[in-house]
Amino acid sequence: MPPATSTPAETIASRNPATGDTLGSVPVTDPGAVAGIVRGAAAVQPLWWALRSRDRARYMQRAAQAVIDEADDLADLICAEQGRPRSEVELLELLPAVETLQWLAEAGPEILAGERVGLSRALRPLTRARWAYEPLGVVAVLGPATEPFSTPLGDVAVALMAGNAVVLKPSPQAALAGERIARVFARAGLPEGLLRVVHGGEETGRALVDSPVAQVRFTGSYDAGRAVGEACARAVKRSVLELGGKDVALVCADADVDRAIQGTVWAAFANAGQAGGSVERAVVLREVSERFLTGVVDAAKGLRVGDPRDPRTAIGPLLTADRRDRVQTLVQEAVDAGATLHCGGPVPVSSASPADGTFFAPAVLTGVTPDMRIAKEEVPGPVLSVTVVDSEEEAIAVANDCAFGLGASVWTADRYKGARIARELQVGMVWMNDHLVTRSAPQVPWGGVKGSGIGRARGAIALRTCAEPKVLTWTPPTQVAGRPFWWFPYDASLERTGRAIAELRSVRDRDRERALRQGAQPFLRVARRALRRR
Repeated sequence: MPPATSTPAETIASRNPATGDTLGSVPVTDPGAVAGIVRGAAAVQPLWWALRSRDRARYMQRAAQAVIDEADDLADLICAEQGRPRSEVELLELLPAVETLQWLAEAGPEILAGERVGLSRALRPLTRARWAYEPLGVVAVLGPATEPFSTPLGDVAVALMAGNAVVLKPSPQAALAGERIARVFARAGLPEGLLRVVHGGEETGRALVDSPVAQVRFTGSYDAGRAVGEACARAVKRSVLELGGKDVALVCADADVDRAIQGTVWAAFANAGQAGGSVERAVVLREVSERFLTGVVDAAKGLRVGDPRDPRTAIGPLLTADRRDRVQTLVQEAVDAGATLHCGGPVPVSSASPADGTFFAPAVLTGVTPDMRIAKEEVPGPVLSVTVVDSEEEAIAVANDCAFGLGASVWTADRYKGARIARELQVGMVWMNDHLVTRSAPQVPWGGVKGSGIGRARGAIALRTCAEPKVLTWTPPTQVAGRPFWWFPYDASLERTGRAIAELRSVRDRDRERALRQGAQPFLRVARRALRRR
């Protein structure tokens, strides 16, 4: 991929959050150059769009193979840049990326095929109609700080598969992972200049959103996403916003408690609680609450915190010191206001330097009340609050008392009760007896309601939102079909014919009989006039 225009003196250094070591650097893109980069991508896009969708699908398949071929290097890089355990990198970053690319290669052409449409033969007896998908042009992808590979790669891939060019802006905390996304598609043989990468902070991101892109696909915080959405709305520009969440695990009295404990602990603390869709709240029926809380606390205490390169490590560092400080502040405020901290908190790890160590052991809280900040705001770390309730109705009310609505899990032995509860939960996704099922399933839409965003990533709907449906119709010329009978001139016969056609569609026999009786003569007069060439 061609290098982005940059100011030579400015760079972004990528650091290992576990050790503070510098891994590399990338040049910061001059915000004033971003619009020109977008126009350069737009110049290449028509050639890409000229390919058939099944030809573009082959590039997706080759990109999947490139991920597989570079898996060792990619795992090493993401493990180091994110401080994420290597097992998670393999299973929750690389494998979902391969799955997404291969699914697009297999299903993308059919999803983008469009379809024929049957028109009313009463009005359009000879007209044929169909609609097809055309690309938007250039799509901007703004990637997240955590989950920096599979998530932005998925957005890039759906945009490319739909025939668009893409400009990717990775998070400053994931600059090297963003570069590797571009390298994967370069290895797949993607036309040069079709995918471009820009680097920088808020100013570069704002310049990209304000540039002549047709759509912005953003993953990140609520505040940043709201600003992106407002900018897109002012410019009447499409946006897909994947924002924050405070996912909830609702544990019913008939749940398999051991499974609920294991699943909730994993969903709350994987990726050090920084995953999109991490469980932050467990709402538990009183009958099983003591067993659940004891099991969760014991399991959390047993998770190994340390060097993410060690295969035994479950919890790596938080991405930045600011995140660690924010998590610590929210937990301490809750404790000062009366909550109970059962385990967890900042921990020293020998592999981390004193200045850069950002390790936070999994924390479990009880006694969190709705007025506490930790109950209202997204917590970017491994913190789980457990709330005990007396009924399923109360559990649903507690779960819905939140400004976010990304995902929820329901733990129950009764599938039909789980489905009933799911209908009442104000979230975009509900998983029964599991959590984050669709994070690695590209076939299924991903996204939320309320403050968790607008639109969906993944699934056929994500692919189609990267394209514009265009309607095409064909009507034979006048020599064959005459002219539409509703064209000028207007008269009483035309008026009565329109009423008769409507009445023939009535469910009442008397209406249809009246249409035949009163509308036959006017219809014949209109038909004779329509069959004339002029």
